[in-house]
Amino acid sequence: MQRLTSVFGRKAKLKILFTFENPLPSPEADAEVFVNTAESLASLSDQPCWIHVPLPKHTKREGEPTVAGITVVRALAPIRPAFLRHIFCAMTLVCHRAYWQADLVYTRNLWVARWALAFGQRVVFDHYRPWADQIPPLQGWIYRILCHRHLLAHICHSEYTRRSYLRLGVPESRVMCVHNGYDPTRLGTPMEKHAARKAIGVSPGGTVVVYTGRINERKGLEIVIAAARRLPEVTFVLVGSYGDGPIEQSARDVPNIRFFPWQSDTELPKFLYAADMLLIPPSTKPLGQHGVTILPLKTFLYMGTGRPILAGDTPDLNEVLSHGRNAFLCRTDHTESLVAAIRTLAADPVLRESLAAVALHDARGFSWAARAKRIREIVEPRLALTREGHSFRDRVRRSANWFFNLVLRRSWVLPPDTKPPGGTPPDRD
Repeated sequence: MQRLTSVFGRKAKLKILFTFENPLPSPEADAEVFVNTAESLASLSDQPCWIHVPLPKHTKREGEPTVAGITVVRALAPIRPAFLRHIFCAMTLVCHRAYWQADLVYTRNLWVARWALAFGQRVVFDHYRPWADQIPPLQGWIYRILCHRHLLAHICHSEYTRRSYLRLGVPESRVMCVHNGYDPTRLGTPMEKHAARKAIGVSPGGTVVVYTGRINERKGLEIVIAAARRLPEVTFVLVGSYGDGPIEQSARDVPNIRFFPWQSDTELPKFLYAADMLLIPPSTKPLGQHGVTILPLKTFLYMGTGRPILAGDTPDLNEVLSHGRNAFLCRTDHTESLVAAIRTLAADPVLRESLAAVALHDARGFSWAARAKRIREIVEPRLALTREGHSFRDRVRRSANWFFNLVLRRSWVLPPDTKPPGGTPPDRD
């Protein structure tokens, strides 16, 4: 907290209601992004902040600061099915006092954004997907949300996504790109390569290529298996297996591929430090076919390890990685290009060290704290502009004050700045 204050100066007077429609904690990337962003933004404010999240019935954590000091507000929503959970998280948001006390709602859910806007709240929408391109029937609805006068900003995780909304006709001032980040402390103390390999049970000699992340057919790992067949002298370590799935089955006859289960934050660094190169599969499948992986979160963690990155030359990765500068980028969906890239890096330790050093230097600008600072710089001036005049939410507050005044003082006229006897009304804009 003290470090963030010294870096970013004054504390913001922002009361933020963060909303997340899936249960926490969660190992999913969207949860990692949202929680880290929420914690960093809340640490920059001297006002109370809340996180609205669904909790299982047996959980008694409402009100407790379980997300780095952010007060938890239990969503009035079922855990299953997921569709109803999302809808109820949106529709019941206005039932909570925190909604009326907050200066803005910070969400990654379009339903929540639309419902909050309908009830006069200011909203920041933060998401990575180019929904306008991926689901064309939603374009009109999305356009109306992003152009609503109380939508402070749509924060995109990449320029690739931002451009999709600009093509829709949304004004540039409403859609901003703020890249994701990583937590340097998550990497722990750097390990020497041979010690890390011993710790994970991999031979200390030879070339080791490491991939970390979900191991499934959506990640473009087929090209990695094809390359492994061509490079029997190279050990491929794939971390993030959930069992004997299609990818694992297709690699049964490839002895130089080692699968490891999903690792905790404390165990994962060992695998990263064991690598000669860290791999993002050079495939267009995750971006073009499934649309679920856009500028993958692992990119920033990889940059902070001091190991060279090998990836595909795709438009999203090009925003952060540059071939021959901080990464080695090869042709996508081309096994021979991947094989050649691995051989080039394996034979050139000077190149590996150079790429890793520049990436490590660049990683300093991609912390969660830096992301929060940028978002705050975007939101604060826009929030100040929307505070002028009376919004729907403000009229509801003033009407509640008038009702207290009528019942408790028996006066039909609300004096200026009236507070109901025996209590304090919700904060005004």
